[in-house]
Formats: sequence, structure tokens, C-alpha cells
Amino acid sequence: MPDTKRYRYKVFKWITCTLLGIFIVLAGIAWLLNVKSRPILTDRIKTLLYKSTDSLYTITFTKVSTNVFTGNATLQNVRITPDTNRFRQLIALKRAPNNLYTVSLKKLVVKRFHPLTLYREKKLQLEEIIFDKPEVVMVNQQFDFNEGRALRPIKSPYDIISKNLKEFSIKTIRFKDISFKYVNKNIPNSVPFNIDDLNITLTDLLVDSTSADDPSRFYLLKDIVINLNNYVYHTPDKMYDIKLDQLDFRATTGKLRINSFALVPLYDEMKFGKIAGYARERFDIAMRDIMLNGIDLPLYISKQELWAKEMAIANGSVSVFNQNGLPSKPQENKIGKFPHQLLQLLRAPILVQKIQLKDVNINYSVFNSESNQRGRISFENTSGIIKNATNLDNIKAINPIMEVNLNTYLFGQGKLDVNFMFNLTAKDGAFSYRGVLHNFNARILNQITKPLGLVRINRGSVDQLKFNFKANDSGTKGTVAFSYYDLSVALMKNDPEKDHLVTRGFLSFLANALIIKSENPGADGKLVPVNVNYSRPSNASFFHMIWKGLFTGIKYSIGITEEKQNEVREHIANFKAMRANHLKRKQKRLERRIKREREQNEKR
Repeated sequence: MPDTKRYRYKVFKWITCTLLGIFIVLAGIAWLLNVKSRPILTDRIKTLLYKSTDSLYTITFTKVSTNVFTGNATLQNVRITPDTNRFRQLIALKRAPNNLYTVSLKKLVVKRFHPLTLYREKKLQLEEIIFDKPEVVMVNQQFDFNEGRALRPIKSPYDIISKNLKEFSIKTIRFKDISFKYVNKNIPNSVPFNIDDLNITLTDLLVDSTSADDPSRFYLLKDIVINLNNYVYHTPDKMYDIKLDQLDFRATTGKLRINSFALVPLYDEMKFGKIAGYARERFDIAMRDIMLNGIDLPLYISKQELWAKEMAIANGSVSVFNQNGLPSKPQENKIGKFPHQLLQLLRAPILVQKIQLKDVNINYSVFNSESNQRGRISFENTSGIIKNATNLDNIKAINPIMEVNLNTYLFGQGKLDVNFMFNLTAKDGAFSYRGVLHNFNARILNQITKPLGLVRINRGSVDQLKFNFKANDSGTKGTVAFSYYDLSVALMKNDPEKDHLVTRGFLSFLANALIIKSENPGADGKLVPVNVNYSRPSNASFFHMIWKGLFTGIKYSIGITEEKQNEVREHIANFKAMRANHLKRKQKRLERRIKREREQNEKR
């Protein structure tokens, strides 16, 4: 038994020593490979970047750590910078790119770089590279010699690396939480654009003898995925926040999806104009489920031109509010600020061939200081199509018209079909609009006629409101055909003592008796359209001009014309004169009676 125990002990000791020896040898080999691989990997990375970018970029880092067992490496304090002298040389050679980048970050992680494959087969294969919280500065400058070039490097990267490598590939490149700054050198004194918390994933980068000519790749990549969460931008005037929630884009499909977009005013409706210091329109916009299809990413990267085949917006709202009574902005001029004119003023070139809207609610309201009430008009469940939304001169030369076809519901009831034709090249902002508003109860208009027009509709039914206008910066001209019956109205005034609008009984009687046409067509069965010529004040907005043109047409249609109003004023003046004479005669009769009574008392 003792011999057996001694034998077992010797065997155990031999195995332990052997394993320990093997471990020490492997650790030594690993340490040797790590030490040896670091300068090789460092040289490969620096040489590869320098050569593959036509000697434009260099990479520096303070330390590289490697692990041969995991195939991982970490680079500390990384900075990728362009050589400005070389950039000028490339411009002279007409080989310079439109974009110049500077990248800096604390740590770059390389995962599973397969050093044995690099040594044996001269293939640098990386599974993943992670840029953690990098700071990226992109400077864009358009060069004519890059127009129409294929979406691949001018010189094949493989020709550059082939002396040292047979292949260079990275399965995934991740830029996490990027701080991005964009500088546009094409516009003098342009303000740089900054964005944070951006994530970009590049997949399957391949440099070999065939990848540069692979039509399924762009910039040697198979795909680019962009993600942005919870972006907030404070407007320079400190009146709004622009909020964007969950943006996702994939280059292979050309689809961009935005969960929600909002233009959020920082003050409530009644405070907004007071903070601004004048009667300024307040916009409150919220859009959900925004989708862009067919985006040309290479074109956007090279020239910052956004081309998309289709855009879809579902479930949104646009609210516009203005407060009358506040002073107008000194020298405010809204000429040149129609929707299609503002599109032309965008610095970013854009083309969206078709925009589809679904279930968007539009609300326009005004606080009237005379009535001390808010008037509003709403268009609910708005849907339709916008075609040829662009500010590109070459596209406008082919088709200068942006067409908008919408169907909506006035106050959620009367169906409205409307068509806008915007001339994108007209210097005076010319456009036309026509539409049909189908049958509804006229009393729903009280939400806007009472506060803004001091007119209450007691009853009435509308068969159809048809309009056709042509407009430009100076105003709008057109026709309104208003078909209705059984119309009765009451004129209102503000009573400060009662703090609400009250009926002007006698004037209402005169209005219904002398002005208001209770039906159109009349007894002769003929529908009488009216002509409208509204001159636009320079401080009137697009919404204001559209509303005033239609409202003027409606007033004229029901008989509230300048001639009729003058007739009523004349009747009122005559009535007041008659009443004054009646009171004067009554006073004289009273004075004569008092005099007679006094004389009789004196005789007694």
C-alpha cells in the first residue's frame, strides 16, 4: 500500500509539473506573439490607411494592446487627420474627394483580427472595429471634376495594398455615440451643423482583387445603417425646440424611418407673441410615422443633395396661432414666404418626387382683440399627395410645378377637395388653388365667424362651396360659388360688462331684411358666383391670405358687400335721425306741457 501511494504521488507530481510547464511555454509563446504582433499590427494599420486613401490620411495613437488568444486589440487616443498639403495636391490632380474628415477618440477596439491568418496568408481579416464616442468633423466642398463619377475609389485600394496584403476585410465597423460636426465650404460664412448621439454601422468592408468593381457595393461596403435617438435642437431665436425621436436608415433599401418629429414652441399661445414682442405666428407641429424611400445615399454623401423617390407621413398635426392686437413686427415683410418660396430658400438641395399624407390635422386660429375671443378653422383627417417637391434648378427646368392634391374635412364635417399648383420658378411666387367644399351645416362656421367677423349663423345648410383662385405675392383673385339655403344670421358686439358677445338685435333685423340672402340659388334657380380681388398686406401670411380670400367670397355670396353694408349704414343713419327728431319733438311737447301747467298754477 505504501508503494502504491508513492507511485500515485509521483504520477500526480509528474502530471502537475508537465501541465505547469506547458502553461508556462504557452504563456511565453502568447507573450512573444503579443509583443511581436504589436509593431506588425501598428505598421499594418498605419500603412493601410495611408496608402488606401491616396496618402491623404494618417492615423496616430499612443498605445496598442493585443491579445493573441482572443484576437483583440485596443488603440488608445486615436486621431485620424487629413494632410492639407496632400489635399491641395489631389485637387490639382483632380483626385480630391468632396468630403474631408477628422476623427478623434479615446479608444478604438479591434475584435478578432486573426493574426495567424495575417502571418500565413497575408489576409488582414477583422471581425469588428468599434469607435466609441468619436468626435467627427466633416468638411464638404464640391468639385466639378467629381460630377458623374462612379461610386467607387478613383484608384483601386487593392492596387495600393497588394504588395503587402492579398485581402483586407472588416465584417462590422461601429461608430457609437458620435459627436458630429458638418462644415459647408460651398456657402460663404455658413454656420456649422452639430449633432450628438449618432450611431453608424458599416458592414462587410472588403478590399481584394474584385471588390472595387462589385456593383452591389458602394465605397467597398455592403451596407450602411444609421441610427439617431432623442435628438433635440434649440432654434437660434430661443422660441422653439426641434425634436426628433428614433431615426433609422439602411443604405441597401434606401429607406429612412422617423418615429416622430416635432416643432415645439417654448411658450403658450397667449405668451408667445408677447415674448416675441409682436404679433408673430406660432407653429406647433407634430408628425409621426415618417418614411422616406429610395434615398440616394452616395449622392447625399458626396454632394449633400437629398434625393428620395417617396415620402410618407401619417398621423400628424399642424397648429398655427396668431394674436391680433399685438403690434406688428417693425418693417415685417412676409413677401416671398409662401411654402414653395421657402422651399427654394433651403440651402440644402432637395428632391422628393412624391409625398403622401394621411390623417394629418391642420388648425389655424386667431385671437381677436375686438371680440376678446379666439376664432379657429380646422381641417381634420387631411390626406393627399404632393408631387415634385424640389429646389433643384435642373429638375425645375424640366418640371417647374409642385402639385398638391388634398382631401380633408372642415371642422371634421364638410368634405373639402383642394388642388394647389405652385410655380417653383415664378419670381412673384405665383400659384393657383381650386377646390370644392361639400354639404355641411352652416352653423359649424360660427367657430370662426363669431370671434373674427362678429357674425353668428343662426341656421343654414350648405350644399356646396366652390372656389378657383390665382395668387402671387401681391394678393389673390378668383371666384367663389356658394350654394346654400335657409340662412339666418345675427350681428354681435362685445359687451365688456357681460364679458361676452351679445346680439345687436336691430342691426341683425336690418341685416336679415336688407342684406342677407337667405338662399343661393334664389327663386330664379340661378347660382350667382362672386368675384374676389384681395390685395395682400406685406405682413400677411400664406394662411391669412387664403382665409381672407375665401371669407371675402363667402361674405359677398350671402350679400354682405360694401354696397349693401353702406345701404344698411344709411338706414341706420336715417333711423337714428328719425329717432333723434322723435325725441326732440317729444322733449318740446314735454316742455310746452310743463309751461302750460306753470301758467295755470300762476293764474290760480
